[in-house]
Amino acid sequence: MTASLKSVEGTADLPSLMNDLALAARAAARVLAVAPTDQKNRALAAMEQAIRCGAAAILAANAEDVAEVRASGATAAFIDRLTLTEARVAEMANGIRVIHDIADPVGAITESWQRPNGMTIERVRVPLGVVAVIFESRPNVAADAGVLCLKSGNAVILRGGSDSFRSCRAIHQCLVQGLREAGLPEAAITLVPTRDRAAVGLLLTGLNGGVDVIVPRGGKSLVARVEAEARVPVFAHLEGVNHVYIDHAATLEMAKSIVLNAKMRRTGVCGAAETLLVDRAVAATHLKPLVDMLIAAGCEVRGDAAVQAADARVKPATDEDWDTEYEDAIIAAKIVDGVAGAIAHIHDHGSHHTDAIVTEDVAVATQFLNEVDSAIVLHNASTQFADGGEFGFGAEIGIATGKFHARGPVGAEQLTSFKYRIHGTGQTRP
Repeated sequence: MTASLKSVEGTADLPSLMNDLALAARAAARVLAVAPTDQKNRALAAMEQAIRCGAAAILAANAEDVAEVRASGATAAFIDRLTLTEARVAEMANGIRVIHDIADPVGAITESWQRPNGMTIERVRVPLGVVAVIFESRPNVAADAGVLCLKSGNAVILRGGSDSFRSCRAIHQCLVQGLREAGLPEAAITLVPTRDRAAVGLLLTGLNGGVDVIVPRGGKSLVARVEAEARVPVFAHLEGVNHVYIDHAATLEMAKSIVLNAKMRRTGVCGAAETLLVDRAVAATHLKPLVDMLIAAGCEVRGDAAVQAADARVKPATDEDWDTEYEDAIIAAKIVDGVAGAIAHIHDHGSHHTDAIVTEDVAVATQFLNEVDSAIVLHNASTQFADGGEFGFGAEIGIATGKFHARGPVGAEQLTSFKYRIHGTGQTRP
């Protein structure tokens, strides 16, 4: 461990440190809530430039993180989530540019009406306040969360995983540079300066009212802990047990293309497909080619008896497989009786994250889209589009699978609440 890492981890009074961070973030949030769009956009433009110019330093810091976790025996999927490349850093910068260009949600009047007494009532978007983002191995979350919170007028406290500490610190320095150049408080985007795990527990307390909402980005154990212990509202999903259903009216070539991309494009992302469902009506024609394709691509297939019968290389699926987010080159496969069977399976085993149907039958597609209770449902498209950038949000702070306030990719607009402004001319209530 480097000397600089030791210095930030040797904090004698962590509770005081965390409370001080929250107080500074709260003060910054008051400034951001009324900051003009132009000033926020100047900061975003400077951040984009700083990321591009600082790419070498970011990659060098990331290489140290990757070397450390590789030496510890981390899985290939974990290392992939942690690793930054020139392309991924460029993608980070490009995402900031998109967020710069989207409309500022703060102050937008979403509805307005006039009462019989002459008063005008407006519903107006306002920031949430201070957002705490607790994430694990993906260092790009530091940039995504930082700039989304800035655009939506929120201060943010970032607590990255210990495995990505150096990478997050290098990215954070670029974000702070942008704030400084635009004349905004540096505490608007705060990185918890320690790898001490006790910092997470302190954030979950809400830091004496200093935190308004918590967003966990990580594995099931982290999210479960946050949802169990947090004393403030949480935007979260436990896991992405995502399905692709191949209907009787699916063309084989489209089915192959979508399944391969949904599973194998990046196996460690939360939008990766984990279960393949095939309509019994096309099992004879579609199942074997799909299994062949997946195995040839290096994917292990675990299936029910019918899928095993189609290919001897298929391993038997256990009950646990239908509920597992592998985040690896493994997929569970099952034969179902039509769209009703697929919907029933997803209802019993899905995580309300992302599910897709491949079919040319519009009526069947409509039934699937209407009845599958997930944050994101797709027709003839890969589940890997479960991403705020692909939605045009520039980036996301996470995928919310609950039903309150925000659902699906949480972008700048979803990081706002609202208040009512009432304009009168002297009215009093009788």
